[in-house]
Amino acid sequence: LPAVDRERQRLITSRTRAPYAAVIVADALECDAVRLGSAGAKAMALDPDPQAIAAVRAAAELAEVKVECHRGDLADLGFATSASVDLVVASHTLAGVDDLPRVLRQVHRVLKPGAPFVVAMRHPVAAMFGGTDHTATAAYGALSTTFTELYMSFERSNFRLDVVHELNDQRVREPLCPAVLVVRARKQGD
Repeated sequence: LPAVDRERQRLITSRTRAPYAAVIVADALECDAVRLGSAGAKAMALDPDPQAIAAVRAAAELAEVKVECHRGDLADLGFATSASVDLVVASHTLAGVDDLPRVLRQVHRVLKPGAPFVVAMRHPVAAMFGGTDHTATAAYGALSTTFTELYMSFERSNFRLDVVHELNDQRVREPLCPAVLVVRARKQGD
């Protein structure tokens, strides 16, 4: 999805100063850690899949960029000290998390005050539809987190959503609903 990639990159790279520390959660397909490392960031990647970590390491080596790779649960951010990270990105990973509040608490712990957490995920309405068919195959919230649940999880973890984008798949001529939800939340407090 070109529009999703452009918007995610705009939100990620809107930082003007370098170097900064960034944690990319479950980075296998996007290689955002390599992009940020190339831009001068201290990039850290976290993924539970050893093959995904190997792919990030290979991409970083090919780009001749240093990326600190960690294999573990998405909430295992113990490698980052408290209030030491300028940006956390989770691209299409939070939908499969069993304990979203735990992940958000850990992200809150490692982020500096006011720092952004950028999340891209399948739109909750799009999850209702199996494919290109215009018939819902599941109830809203049955297959993914609803927007209300996501919003309240962020609020309870002391984040403030300041950007919300609902992006369409540009490959579809007349989309029934947005395909991807991109949000940016900022850490509140210490």
